[in-house]
Amino acid sequence: MAERGRPKQPMELSQEERLVLERLSSRRKTAQALALRARIVLACESGKTNKDVADELMVSPATVGKWRRRFLERRLDGLFDEPRPGHPRTITDDKVEAVIVKTLEQKPADGATHWSTRSMARALGMSQTSISLIWRAFGLQPHRAESFKLSTDPLFVDKVKDICGLYLDPPERAVVLCVDEKSQIQALNRFSPILPMMPGTPERRTHDYVRHGTTSLFAALDMATGQVIGSLHKRHRATEFKKFLVKIDDEIPAHLEVHLILDNYSTHKTPDIRRWLLRHPRFHLHFTPTSGSWLNMVERWFAELTTKKIKRGAHTSVRALETDIKDWIEHWNANPRPYVWVKTAEEILANIARYCQRLSAITAAK
Repeated sequence: MAERGRPKQPMELSQEERLVLERLSSRRKTAQALALRARIVLACESGKTNKDVADELMVSPATVGKWRRRFLERRLDGLFDEPRPGHPRTITDDKVEAVIVKTLEQKPADGATHWSTRSMARALGMSQTSISLIWRAFGLQPHRAESFKLSTDPLFVDKVKDICGLYLDPPERAVVLCVDEKSQIQALNRFSPILPMMPGTPERRTHDYVRHGTTSLFAALDMATGQVIGSLHKRHRATEFKKFLVKIDDEIPAHLEVHLILDNYSTHKTPDIRRWLLRHPRFHLHFTPTSGSWLNMVERWFAELTTKKIKRGAHTSVRALETDIKDWIEHWNANPRPYVWVKTAEEILANIARYCQRLSAITAAK
């Protein structure tokens, strides 16, 4: 089907332009924004419509149209950000490229693991502000580093499809609960009173504290309503987990099937638990993959509990801590806010596949 709108001007590249675009799109450490623009132009040269290119590169047709138009108007210069109104630009494209290449492909001569704006400015004879502007324009943040872990579960694909299916298309006459334990919650009290926030000064507390014991929270998050069933225990053995299952059984109407999403913790699979499940056939367990706790939405609720109640709280006893947690659950259930899962299993698996390909390419390059 022909693309609607005015006919597109043919995209013709010179040999030099094609070489530059291929270098930008294939170089492993090219800034991702610039690499994407180069791939868009290369794809447009083959005569594809904006929609076809957008589908191929997983961007919007408007993005393809923008960079097609920019390239036709300004050629290679059009792939770089447009100059802003104000003082004439003093940093050339060659300097911008030098900053980007040095940031991505080299390390400081003093043995540091990453660049700072000051060290990069000294190395290239530029101002710290210029380095900061270039990094911000291309989304470079050398000071940041994140961690990741890939699951080695042989049933990873099946488990992802199973759990995503429960989130996106839950069974009828059934309730889907995300279940987990938050163990070893400490009742901490600071040695000195907490200083409240003041204009220009954040809340402050002493670094040292005294422990008054711990408690463990078992929680089940209803994906449909956002309500939480909680139970506090001193320990988190199979015995306590069984008591929690009994509580869920009492609170969920008897005519509903119960699907539990939970991790592979050993207390969930003991013989005593299996016997209890055989006596209660309406319970169905769905295990997340190994190292796949991000699939369990109750972890998101635990994070909210930690940041809004536990982390900055002060408790002189376990009883006071448990009272605060119970109050939090009560207030949450008075106005529950269900979390909405939007990713399909296919989207998740495709993202992980691309990530694995990138890791393989990096490993091969070394």
